[in-house]
Amino acid sequence: MPTLTVTETEDQLIITVEDARIDAAIATRFKDRLREIVLRVRKPVRMDMRHVDFMDSSGLGAMIAVRKALPESLPLVLDGLTPNVERVFRLTRMDSVFQIGSASAP
Repeated sequence: MPTLTVTETEDQLIITVEDARIDAAIATRFKDRLREIVLRVRKPVRMDMRHVDFMDSSGLGAMIAVRKALPESLPLVLDGLTPNVERVFRLTRMDSVFQIGSASAP
């Protein structure tokens, strides 16, 4: 099961991903758990990704599914991307789909 810490503020949801890898081994559970959280709360989402050192195409697909599950009006901001994970977003041009926040987490 993916390890996520969820903090709800008055105006947003902050989700800290505690796992070092988002890959084929956890991607489906990761996607399902995130969708459950973001659809229940229905607030803008900031994801603290500073602990994630590796993401493969399955992990990226899970992130895309979560983005698609959110209404367009609710932002999904990714904070604290490590260089390896940021490279995945850049090389696949998903950095134009996702809002990339600060390198240091919130």
